[in-house]
Amino acid sequence: MDGDHILSLKVMRLTRPSLFTGLAIGCDGRDLPGDHLNAEIRADMAIPQGLPNTGVGHMLLLPQSFGNIYLGETFSCCLCVHNDGNETIQQVSIKAVLQMSNQRVPLLGEDENELLQQLEGNGTINQVIQHEVKDIGTHILVCAVNYLSTTGDQQSFRKFFKFQVMKPLDVKTKFYNAESDEVYLEAGVQNITSGPLCLEKVELEPSPYFTVSSLNNIPEEDNALIFGRMNVVNPHDTRQYLYCLKPKLEARSNPQALRQATAIGKLDIVWRTNMGDRGRLQTSQLQRMPPQYGDVRVCVEEINNVVLLEEPFSVALSITNICERVLELHAEFLGGGGGTEWSGISSRSLEMLQPGQATQITLSLLPLQTGLQTIAGIRLTDTFLKRTYDYENLAQVFVTNERSKEKEEFFSNWINQVA
Repeated sequence: MDGDHILSLKVMRLTRPSLFTGLAIGCDGRDLPGDHLNAEIRADMAIPQGLPNTGVGHMLLLPQSFGNIYLGETFSCCLCVHNDGNETIQQVSIKAVLQMSNQRVPLLGEDENELLQQLEGNGTINQVIQHEVKDIGTHILVCAVNYLSTTGDQQSFRKFFKFQVMKPLDVKTKFYNAESDEVYLEAGVQNITSGPLCLEKVELEPSPYFTVSSLNNIPEEDNALIFGRMNVVNPHDTRQYLYCLKPKLEARSNPQALRQATAIGKLDIVWRTNMGDRGRLQTSQLQRMPPQYGDVRVCVEEINNVVLLEEPFSVALSITNICERVLELHAEFLGGGGGTEWSGISSRSLEMLQPGQATQITLSLLPLQTGLQTIAGIRLTDTFLKRTYDYENLAQVFVTNERSKEKEEFFSNWINQVA
């Protein structure tokens, strides 16, 4: 009984057993027990024919304690109310509430008249409750039992069960803003639990400004995951994931809004433990640092990866006004960047650009040195505010002095990988 109450309450957590290496006890036929112990082992229904000591009961260990509970898993428990007397108890109800630091979640018996039951002598009422854990820290399960005693008095008692919810995964992210408005996200997912986890899904749900493509698959193998068919992560190990986010067409038409779009999306992670328990975790909205373009943005729209020494080649540039006023710009071409020189006029005035408007210009460069050369040396001047903008690292090309198709393809692929 619970104190002076005729009813008693027990709370048992429902969890799966764990794997362990058991020691089967047998004996030699000449020993005192004879063949009795070996016969008991052979009689186990869970042992496959011809494979002694391999039954399920020899490899599974029932939980010895409340165990660990991790964020994203489902907490399950059974509330057992037992009538320790011989008389029937009327109007038995069970309530269960889960209390956290910032909220209170009813799990059972929210309606007072919902679960009124009759409990016979030596009878038992079992109620199973489940709750997906969404907060880290201390949780308190408050269980209350109300009933009508044999004398007609209303009786009640409560029990408290405290447990800790821990974080199963540590997620670290890095962002790379490309000149083409693409955003690359590198996410490191580390297993900080005490056992191995199988990551079933790690996907990025993009914000409304972007579309996402995963770079974690092998196209030649039917988009198989690069980590293998079973993505098992041992404790303290980390998996690195890479995603490419491209702006949607409507976002590209509004550079100002795209520049202010710092929300990238959410990572949705689903895993299973070594016994098949499922867990799910979704990060908060990932935020990137907005790219710093100033009032004017210059992008390379078209350029060759490999060019020949002392043979001019063309570079197509896009100049966009991303401020909120009209710009009248004057362009100066100071030098191509050491190994190259601009060919043609040294300066020109550009057309007036409205907010969000872009214009394209095509320039000619003369390569003077072999090797990997940086395209630079463009200065834009705002004629109204007399403000200048210098661009010293627009793109890179490989300059060669040999006409070889094989070399051109090799260096072109190499530059694409570096970029």
